[in-house]
Amino acid sequence: MFQIIEYLKFLLKSTNQYGVHSPFVYDLVTKCFYNNTKYKDYTNLSAYRLALLKNTKEIKITDFGSGSRVFKSNTRAIDSIAKTSGTPLKRVKLLYRVTQYFKPKYTLELGTSLGIATQALALGHQKNHITTLEGCPNISDVAMQQLKNFNITNTTVKTGEFKASLSELKQDQFDLVFFDGNHNKLATLEYFDLLINKAHHDSIFIFDDIHWSKQMTEAWEIIKKHPKVTVTIDTFFWGFVFFRKEQLKENFTIRL
Repeated sequence: MFQIIEYLKFLLKSTNQYGVHSPFVYDLVTKCFYNNTKYKDYTNLSAYRLALLKNTKEIKITDFGSGSRVFKSNTRAIDSIAKTSGTPLKRVKLLYRVTQYFKPKYTLELGTSLGIATQALALGHQKNHITTLEGCPNISDVAMQQLKNFNITNTTVKTGEFKASLSELKQDQFDLVFFDGNHNKLATLEYFDLLINKAHHDSIFIFDDIHWSKQMTEAWEIIKKHPKVTVTIDTFFWGFVFFRKEQLKENFTIRL
């Protein structure tokens, strides 16, 4: 019910490119978000997901996050995880376009899961090196094997609790950070506070499921108000954060 109400509120205040007066955001919306090009790599994105949907092997899950609203047991089939927890294909394609558009060289992903989004980050820009963090060892093993099967070589998977893995990062700055792991307010804000020190003028932070719960929406509102944040875009399922100092502080709500 919370998500339904949030979505109705989103629809009332959201706009498309015609309601955007920032040249930077207008270009992003028209040239990236609304780009209808049928890229060849979309076939690989679909094939990766299909391979997981055909994998009926069961694994035991170690969950450090907010838990599942679908599964009652910690033993789950890979195809079921891909179906319910994996990034939907439409969003995977968007992530591919975002990566292609901004061409990040160093990307951090919090929440590898089965590597569906990881593959998009890797294919979107071949010179992009992705460090992706996964808490569950068994899921991490599946993701690493799947990425290897699809010849994804520009990715490093680190397994363990996020806080410990983040403290071990040697990279001083990241061009793109995709927050797709522990979906609760305190953890999201903690990771944001840790990683904002690794952001630069052109960095992009993307937060998944910003309207997943009341807590996540509260976290999103706090992030928007941070003094280093200048531009945010709420697409309902993802929140985009930018740190461009020449931009006036402004929050956009864009329908995709």
